[in-house]
Amino acid sequence: MQVSVRSVCKEFDRFPALDDVSLDIRSGELIALLGPSGSGKTTLLRLIAGLEVPTSGKIFFGDEDASHKTVQERNVGFVFQHYALFRHMTVAQNVGFGLKVRKGADRPPKAEIRRRALELLDLVQLSGLENRYPNQLSGGQRQRVALARAMAIEPKVLLLDEPFGALDAQVRRELRRWLRDIHDATGHTTVFVTHDQEEALELADRVVVMSKGRIEQVGSADEVYDRPNSPFVYGFIGDSSAIAVRVEHGEVWVADRSVGLTARGVPDGPALLYMRPHNVELLDGCGGCIAGTVAGARRVAGSKRIELDIGAGQQRVEIEVPADHPAASRSRIAFRPRNWALFPTA
Repeated sequence: MQVSVRSVCKEFDRFPALDDVSLDIRSGELIALLGPSGSGKTTLLRLIAGLEVPTSGKIFFGDEDASHKTVQERNVGFVFQHYALFRHMTVAQNVGFGLKVRKGADRPPKAEIRRRALELLDLVQLSGLENRYPNQLSGGQRQRVALARAMAIEPKVLLLDEPFGALDAQVRRELRRWLRDIHDATGHTTVFVTHDQEEALELADRVVVMSKGRIEQVGSADEVYDRPNSPFVYGFIGDSSAIAVRVEHGEVWVADRSVGLTARGVPDGPALLYMRPHNVELLDGCGGCIAGTVAGARRVAGSKRIELDIGAGQQRVEIEVPADHPAASRSRIAFRPRNWALFPTA
């Protein structure tokens, strides 16, 4: 099922939670809504679900305007962060609940509901646990039950709101891989909300980066990480440093020295240069480079992060080197970023 969000605004007591948001989600796609708290990602998910009504704009399911349809009329499956399972029901009863409460001819026979529940429990790797109760399961198992329940109604769209937020890091990693496998096996159009960039980059076909009620960038994991289109995206996705520079006649300057970078198509004036710590070339000395004094070093897994004081108004940047690299013990280091982006500030 294709979902189209067209020029949607949403206000709460005149506060603009979403400001002119448009997004096309392809049928069978796995989309991540990623952003900090207050960015509007959960509001957008609730609007797609039918739990909220847009102040203006429209939401289409296929060619049909679903803007004012209920959750039931849209036939969406919803998975919350805190499971929302019925404690007095067994696992199988929880999974089949959405089918059991259907009315009239839409409600399958009891035998069919149980067959469907057992089939889904097998899909989510919980076979044999159908007669247990939620309090007899681990957090990861409860979240799998919640997903099976959402899929039982054969939804047009599957929506997940911070589905792994209540779980510890190791379980989150395991369930991320599992969710991707489930998505590939079922082909549901799936939208999930997360503030965890690693989760979004690993799982999603495309990532929707949001800030202050607007969409900053939509793209694949490679696109939003390697080619951020704004200072916000560069600073939010992955680790980065920003250096205040100025552009003169197509060259980048830090304070009174050129750093050997060409700025084609960037107007003269002040700008911010964004770079990734791991994507630098260390230099023994240079006529055009960025150089600084080591202000600190810390171990990060198999590498070291070196903090450099580059002067120029007490600016500091981080670069990454192998853990045993001799640069970590030097008092002064010169480098040049391999990949970088300039954003004018004037």
